[in-house]
Amino acid sequence: MLPYRTFRVALPEFGVTTQPMPTRTYTYTEPEALTAAVRELPYLEVLRGWRDGRLQRSTTMESLDLNVLEAETGRVVFSGAPSMYFSNPIGTLHGGWYTTLLDTALGSAVQSHLPAGRGQTTLELKVNFVRAVKLDGRPVRCECRSRHVGRRTGTAEGDIVDADGKLLAHGSTTCLMFDF
Repeated sequence: MLPYRTFRVALPEFGVTTQPMPTRTYTYTEPEALTAAVRELPYLEVLRGWRDGRLQRSTTMESLDLNVLEAETGRVVFSGAPSMYFSNPIGTLHGGWYTTLLDTALGSAVQSHLPAGRGQTTLELKVNFVRAVKLDGRPVRCECRSRHVGRRTGTAEGDIVDADGKLLAHGSTTCLMFDF
């Protein structure tokens, strides 16, 4: 179990005092079991296992509140719950959260084509931030589609939209394929 640290910020000379941040606790089961499943199953089945709750989420998905909503060959839809835990010092969602959501979903769109024993890793990632996410507790949706999946590389593109359907960010990736 990895506890979230509580921080206090006080800069009275600038008129800034804050309350402690609420604590957050993460509990993970052994990630080795998930790694074994990823190596033994076609990745599309892993995605569907996450969607249906049959497989534990990855530590990244658990930590960042990401979920699989839809999964088919070449297309995945993830949801995410941006919150104050991922805010930057100016009070908006940190761009790394958007980027991680896109990287996860884009790579999954490519890997959904792959059989058991094959994997991919990000070779290139391009993200365009269009507008800030409101930290209002409403989830965002990330839909990604593969564009090309070959023997050595794959590409995908995708969008993140808010609960009202407004575009927040879009991105593309090139992935490098490998055998486990």
